[in-house]
Formats: sequence, structure tokens, C-alpha cells
Amino acid sequence: MDKFFTAVRLDENLCKGCINCIKRCPTQAIRVRNGKAAITKKFCIDCGECIRICPHHAKLAIYDPLSILKEYEYTVALPAPSLYGQFNNLDDVNILLTALKRMGFDDVYEVSGAAELVSEISRKYVKQHKEQWPLISTACPSVVRLIRVRFPNLIEHLLPVKAPVDLAASLAREKAMKETGLPADKIGIIFISPCPAKVSAVKTPLGIEKSEVDGVLAIKEVYPRLLPLMREVEAGQSIEEIAISGKIGISWGGAGGEAGGLLTDSYLAADGIENVIRVLEDLEDQKFSSLEFIELNACSGGCVGGVLTVENPFVAKVKIKRLRKYMPVACNHLMNDNVTDVYWTEEVRYEPVFKLGMNIKESIAMMAKVEELCERFPGLDCGSCGAPTCKALAEDVVRGVANEKDCIHILREYIHKISGEMSMLDSQSRNTEKE
Repeated sequence: MDKFFTAVRLDENLCKGCINCIKRCPTQAIRVRNGKAAITKKFCIDCGECIRICPHHAKLAIYDPLSILKEYEYTVALPAPSLYGQFNNLDDVNILLTALKRMGFDDVYEVSGAAELVSEISRKYVKQHKEQWPLISTACPSVVRLIRVRFPNLIEHLLPVKAPVDLAASLAREKAMKETGLPADKIGIIFISPCPAKVSAVKTPLGIEKSEVDGVLAIKEVYPRLLPLMREVEAGQSIEEIAISGKIGISWGGAGGEAGGLLTDSYLAADGIENVIRVLEDLEDQKFSSLEFIELNACSGGCVGGVLTVENPFVAKVKIKRLRKYMPVACNHLMNDNVTDVYWTEEVRYEPVFKLGMNIKESIAMMAKVEELCERFPGLDCGSCGAPTCKALAEDVVRGVANEKDCIHILREYIHKISGEMSMLDSQSRNTEKE
């Protein structure tokens, strides 16, 4: 599997070649070439901002179809906590979980239940590893990918604990095997995701060798099928007691929920990819050395702001807040040694995808060329060249994937120069004919 797998795709038939996406992409992974957008996979972190901003719906997230349930003898749904914030007047999580079983799943295991275990594990790890403060949350795959390619000095601060969905998948499979007697490959663990980054985290996980998740469905695809089923469940009073989480687990659906589960005031929580980058830059400058923990979510509002959701993220946060009002603080706890393999088993390595040269000498020479080109370019960052900024175009030229005449201002000067030379040649030719 390609280590730079991305779950965001382009539909060229819908792309109009506008520059909305190149201006919004936080890692400058998109260019417009020959009238169509193109995504550089090694730069993309699957934040989904291009999907959110594209007025022509040309950016798409890939995920599994509902037919994936037919590929396994026994299926278990892993609903993300953010799913609970999509529905109006939901006062009992069990209504939603029962509806998932009616939709075709054989069982349901709440990711929020695993989130409470991760909170407990993280709480202990943070207290025992003060030398790594501040520790950075690894629950958001986009943030981990961003740090891997752009902030190498912060890799050592990553919290090496499995994301709740990965822990939930392991526990759900173990439970299903014990209850059914089926082998692991006959059991399908299906995550219901709010964002494309989770798809990439399943296909090419960081920190672990292989994800236990077998498929990923989008919340927006599941939502319309759940609504009538939830009404049936509530009307028939056939609600099953499936929920295994409380306030801490449910709160993971919104920004600040993970940090709140650590039961400490020494934390920072930021959401929205621009804010995340700003925090990481300040963290790299050692401005937050007194903090214990930093929670970062690429989507505004947290996971409820994912591009595969249906509800306004701020409205969804209110719904989650109301839902958890009468819940216990936590329902799922670490019991003796029942929960194992909770930490990362693979090292996250720096991927210098943005470097210009193969060595320091070559990089310095190429950077000098970039600065020279930037002096020639107008500095308008208009995007007409297909790159988001003049500097990005200069870097593309140095990398050999663009031409300086892609800049319309340079091209205009070149055309004027050629036109002047042609006029001069024409004038000389006429004078020669007269002689």
C-alpha cells in the first residue's frame, strides 16, 4: 500500500479549474494544470478542506458502500461519537444503537466506550512521562500526518496511544469471536466515520502496523437510513441496552472532549486546520513548555465538523452537550489486564516531502533560485498560474514541474518582448526592401 494514500479524490468531469481549492489547502497540495485541479498525494493530509470549499463538488471522499456488510458472516458497527450529534431530540443513545442493528449490523460497539479507556490510559501516560510534555493528541489522523511531513521536531511529543477507533475495533473483534465462535476473517468491523482522514488511517495507519477496521462508512450515507429506523425503535419501545459510554466518551465527538477526559487544567485545545498549524508553529518555538497536553482537531468544532457529517458542527456540539447531561461521567473502565496492546507498535518517521534538494548544498542552491524567482514574480499570490502563491510557483519551477511563464505577468512581459522584436524585424525588413 502506498504510504501516501489519500482518501480525497478529484472528479475531473465536475472540475471547472477554479482556484478555490488551491487557496484553501493548508499544505498547498493542489495545483490547477491544463484547466483541472490536481492533488499531490505526498503533500495531502486528508483534512477535507478542498471538499468543503469546492463549489462544483469536484472533490470527493472515498469510503466503502453499504454493501460491504454482505461480505462478512458477522458485522459489528463502530459508531463515532460525532454520529450522536447529527440527530434532533435524541435523548437515549440506545435508540440509535438499536437502529444500527436493524439496519443490518449484528452488533454495535461504541467508539466512545473505547475513548473512555483511551482517556484513562492517556491520563496515566501523561503523568508518567513529564519529559515529553506537552504531549500531543494522536486521535486526529490529519494532525499526525501534518506533523510527520512538516514538524519533525514535534514527533517525539506525539502521544503513542492507539486512537479510540483502533482500540474499539480490537475489542469488538475479540468480543465477536468469543460470542460467535467465528474466525477473525469472517467478522467485519465497520467504522462509521465523520471524515476522510479516518479512511486513510485505516488503509495506511501510523503508529500501528495494521488497523483492525475492515471498512469505513460515511455518516452522511448512514444518516438517512437510520432516521426511519430510529422512529420505529422508539415507537415500538424495542430499545436494546447497548451503550457502554458516559460523558467522557461522548464528549470526544467535539473539540475539547479528549482533553477534558484527562481531568487536568494544564491543556490547550485547538480546532480548525489553520489554528492547528499556528499552534504547532508556536509549539515548535517552545512557547507551550508549561502545558501537559495539547488536543488538536483538523476540523472546526472537532469531529462533528468532519466533511462526511450532515449537521452544522456547532449545532451538533449543542446536541451532544444536551445528550450527555444526565449521563454518568464514565461507564467503561480498565479492568485488570483485560485491555492490552493499547500503545503504538510502529515508529512514526519524518517524511521530508517539502524539501527541495537531496542534500544541504543542493537545497541551499535551489532555495536561492526560489528567492530569485520570487523577486521576478509580482507577489500578488493571485493563483492564476495554478499555484496558491508566487513562492509555491517558484518552488514548482525549481522542482521542474512548472514553468516561470505560467505566471501571466511574466508571460505578458515575454509576449510584449517578442512582439517588440517582431515589430523591429518587420521594420528592418521594410527598410531593406526600400533600399
